[in-house]
Amino acid sequence: MKELMKLQLPLGGDIMTTVRLATGGICSLAGMDLDASEDCKVCVTESLLLLMHAGYRAATVGFSKQEEEGLRIEISGMGEAFEACIAPEDEISEALLEALAAHVVFEKRERLTGVMIEF
Repeated sequence: MKELMKLQLPLGGDIMTTVRLATGGICSLAGMDLDASEDCKVCVTESLLLLMHAGYRAATVGFSKQEEEGLRIEISGMGEAFEACIAPEDEISEALLEALAAHVVFEKRERLTGVMIEF
C-alpha cells in the first residue's frame, strides 16, 4: 500500500468544499473513473459529517493506493470528542457509505471514532 496524502483539518461546513476538491484530485491520481470519484467524494464528506455529529472538531483523512487498482481512505476524529449531537440522518449516511463503497468499516467505541473506506 502506498500513502498518497494525509490531511489534518478542522471540521466545519466551510472546509468540506476543499476536502471534496482534494479527494477528487486523489481519485484522479489513483485512476478512478468519474462515477467512482463522485461516489468517493460523497463518502468522504458523509464520514466527516458523522465525525462532526460524534462531537469531533478536527479529523485526519488519509488516502492510500492499494496494491491492486483500489483506493483506501481512513478518516479519524482527532483530539477529544465533545458533546455528540447524533442526528437522525446519521443512519442514512452510514447506509449511503455502505451502498457506494466496496468495503466500509465503522470504528466505534462509545461513539464513532473513525471510518475506513475502500474503493
